[in-house]
Amino acid sequence: MANNNDSRVDKFEKRRKTTKSISVLLILGAVLLILLIGIWIFGGGDKEKTTDQTKPSSQEEQNSTDEENESFYEKESTEDTENGKEESSSEDEENTDKEDEKQGEIEKQEIDSSDENVLKAYTADWKPIGTEQEEPHTTNYSDGSQDRIEIKEAVLMVTDIPEQKLVMHWVGNGGDQKVEATVSNEDNSEIYRVYLSWVEGKGWQPTKLEELKTVKY
Repeated sequence: MANNNDSRVDKFEKRRKTTKSISVLLILGAVLLILLIGIWIFGGGDKEKTTDQTKPSSQEEQNSTDEENESFYEKESTEDTENGKEESSSEDEENTDKEDEKQGEIEKQEIDSSDENVLKAYTADWKPIGTEQEEPHTTNYSDGSQDRIEIKEAVLMVTDIPEQKLVMHWVGNGGDQKVEATVSNEDNSEIYRVYLSWVEGKGWQPTKLEELKTVKY
């Protein structure tokens, strides 16, 4: 009888221990599950925050890249414009130089003169100097007038005197739409008389060049 009681007690004790172990395992499992859920919830939130924080940075980088590209294109456009201006200016200078060379290469033909003050006289196929004036044209002999400016340009074209050394002694009427200009260098070692005719729409055209002994008006 006593053995049966001991056996029942042992069984009960074992069952109690087993139940206790199961309870402990269940509690540990529940705690672990709660920890996993917490990590997933809070960890995922941090990840979203990190993603959200990185988005503005990516946007800022994109904006910075766009600004750099715009700056590059603006700079490139400015450089193209400046290069275009420089090329245009160079072309204009080349055209002017070529025109000057062309005028300088014109062959002069020596002609006779009955004027005792003339050393040599020449004619050539000089071109009109060009003009900014409108038709009908009336010659203005006043200093600083557009006619005087263009007459000086025509004189420089056919003489060998540099502009800074040119002395305009006299400019006068040489006939209908014609003028005569007596010029020299600063020391009068080179003296010329230039005959010019007005070409409608094209300006003053040199027609004859005389080398003089002395300055006479």
